[in-house]
Amino acid sequence: MTDLEQRLRALEDREAIRELIASYGPLADCGAAQDVAALWAEDGSYGVAGFADATGRTAIAGLIEAPYHQQLMADGCAHVLGPVAITLAGDTAIARGTSVVLHWTGAAFEVLRVSANRWTLARTDGGWQVTRRDNALLQGGEAARELLRP
Repeated sequence: MTDLEQRLRALEDREAIRELIASYGPLADCGAAQDVAALWAEDGSYGVAGFADATGRTAIAGLIEAPYHQQLMADGCAHVLGPVAITLAGDTAIARGTSVVLHWTGAAFEVLRVSANRWTLARTDGGWQVTRRDNALLQGGEAARELLRP
């Protein structure tokens, strides 16, 4: 591959990864459990510190279908993901960033969660997919800061 082709591929990879991550919030907020799960590789996993650790698409879809998430949607919620810093390494990548979950109280939106996120991704025949996402509350603890480190 020429230098120009390598640079173009890196730009396209970063854009595909950003698009994948940006699609998570709207899919989660409308309850599209199967579409959320399809962002992950078949054996991918999603770890939410202090809440859940799901492996495989069925389990990941189950997080969206669970009563807790269904109640969030019924009340009104928004999953807002900030920009991510992406490190590419051939056919794998790490994306680091933050997310906020807002919850409608009936009178105003309140912040429910502010978290650090580390997304581990792999290039597949079908495009980029998540192999692991880790999420930890930004409450001053080391675990969340570790997710944000390069």
